[in-house]
Amino acid sequence: MDAAVRGTLYVVATPIGNLEDATRRAVRVLGEVDWIACEDTRHTRKLLAHFGIRRPKVISCFAGNEARRAESLAARLGRGETGALVTDAGTPGISDPGARVVRAALDVGARVIPVPGPSALTAALSASGFSADRFRFLGFLPPRAGARAEALADAVASMDPVVIFESPRRAADTLAALAARAPDRPCAVFREITKVYEDARRGTLAEVAGAVSSAASPGEFVIVLGPAARIAAGEEEVAAEMAERIGRGQSTSDAAREVARRLRVPRAQAYRAGLALRGCRGQRDG
Repeated sequence: MDAAVRGTLYVVATPIGNLEDATRRAVRVLGEVDWIACEDTRHTRKLLAHFGIRRPKVISCFAGNEARRAESLAARLGRGETGALVTDAGTPGISDPGARVVRAALDVGARVIPVPGPSALTAALSASGFSADRFRFLGFLPPRAGARAEALADAVASMDPVVIFESPRRAADTLAALAARAPDRPCAVFREITKVYEDARRGTLAEVAGAVSSAASPGEFVIVLGPAARIAAGEEEVAAEMAERIGRGQSTSDAAREVARRLRVPRAQAYRAGLALRGCRGQRDG
């Protein structure tokens, strides 16, 4: 291991269920660092025991103490120590603690090296059947009603696939709320990815919401919405939207991007409408 002069933090992805998904590199790094910062020390000690790793010190670092812990971990890295950052499952910082520790490490000049591996996000996308050249990741939706409703509306409006994490106690309600807004939207819903009771359901939101609401649902869910159907907007509607945004001072490019997303039209169509408007007014693009 080539430790940096002022310490190195390895951000290590760990299995999300099946321990065979741990990479050789992850196992090696966890056995060679000076310490491991983890979400749940009991969980991580079980993982280490499975792979026969006994050496590193295990330090608790979860959502409730991450801000305080980040400072002390960064100080260790500043003294030249090497550490690993893990969560209970998957990749740190992806809807899990970790971002503050990484930021603190960078602030003291430490190297931060990712050790990639399991992630429920990429696992679900890869098996969804939807093209993932572009996608939106919303993680866990906000608990408050207003923010949650806004996030749900944003999800169903997206032209790209959308990935949502959800707890077992809220999955049925979330799917029902999505189905109420877009019943025919295609989706793939995964439960307990890589675990013993792994399950996947595919169909429209209406179909999947009905199946999940009537079934026992232990384990976390990953909901993948397919892209929204493109609904053609008329030239007049596109031009009116572009005129309103350009009138507020937006550039043609920025306005076209937002109009294309809102009206579900090709960006080039909105951009041409904007150029025509500016041409009529004798304006230059900002």
